[in-house]
Amino acid sequence: MIDILKSFSILALELTILFFVISFVIHILQAYIPYEKIEKRMTGNNRIGASIVAIVFAFITPFCSCSTIPIVVNLLKNKIPFSIVMVFLFASPVLDPTIITVMGVVMGWEIAGLYTFITAICSIIIGFTLDHFGFEKYVKRVTMTGFNSSTSTFNWSEAWNETWQLMKNVYPYLIIGAAIGALIHGVVPTEWIVTWFGHDAWWLIPIAAVIGIPLYIRLSSMIPISQVLIMKGMALGPVMAMMISSAGASLPEIVLMKSIFRKKLIIAFILSVLSMSMISGIMFYFV
Repeated sequence: MIDILKSFSILALELTILFFVISFVIHILQAYIPYEKIEKRMTGNNRIGASIVAIVFAFITPFCSCSTIPIVVNLLKNKIPFSIVMVFLFASPVLDPTIITVMGVVMGWEIAGLYTFITAICSIIIGFTLDHFGFEKYVKRVTMTGFNSSTSTFNWSEAWNETWQLMKNVYPYLIIGAAIGALIHGVVPTEWIVTWFGHDAWWLIPIAAVIGIPLYIRLSSMIPISQVLIMKGMALGPVMAMMISSAGASLPEIVLMKSIFRKKLIIAFILSVLSMSMISGIMFYFV
């Protein structure tokens, strides 16, 4: 019990310091991001360039999967091409700069870099594929008021308030993940994890991808859990498959999508996230 509490205290303290400092710095930097210019770049004729801009936009706007939806509505309202909006939709929940930085520190920069690259490429491919097969016709015509994407001015107080708000929303999941990770570290035998969930357990990748969606495990919770599981010998593929599917297609997000997308596009979205998570899991399986 003492070892579990010690592991939890160390892990929670490290994650708290990392998450707070990184979040605060990012909120300061966001005051200097020209959002309107970025949106204009996404309307260009060069779709590849526009999709890269959409990835960057997804990266610098750290929203969870649910809060991505209002941004999607705003992009559609501003006549951003459907394929580019879809690239943003798939990339935004999984490319959170704070979480990826924490992932790099906790799990290693090679894993964080590969995770970023795979999810970005998959987002672009899926966005263009849905556009190619004409899924734009399944978008409902919706309007939204009260959203403002204009560039803000630097304000220490505002940066602090936004960081504090993010901490209140996300930090509990981070602590829950640290607690579960400490419990796994202290209770679950390493040999058992290696035997049942080790590198030969390739069949866990599709199972983990399917399980991840209804669980809605936040990335902030999965990182400390994943770190412990990987340290004990669990295959990286299933861990990443569950991480991406749970963050990319949560049940709350799917419910919100019903207000802007028709059923066929929602089904295509879920299947696309499952594909992304399984492809990513397979890629990480061979790492």
